[in-house]
Amino acid sequence: MSMAVVGLIAGMALAFAGYFGGFGAFLLVAALGAVGLVVGRFLEGDLELGDFIRTRDDRRRGRR
Repeated sequence: MSMAVVGLIAGMALAFAGYFGGFGAFLLVAALGAVGLVVGRFLEGDLELGDFIRTRDDRRRGRR
């Protein structure tokens, strides 16, 4: 499935949530979609836990 189709499905889900559930439902669907994206990327191996956590040594050395 192409990324354009995935984007279309995500946009339609947000539109339905916003139309039928109001702005609160729109925000809930968007937030859960973002969490699902991060978890999916983590499980595929594209992200590591270290990408979200920096140690004090990293800050002193100027790493981001």
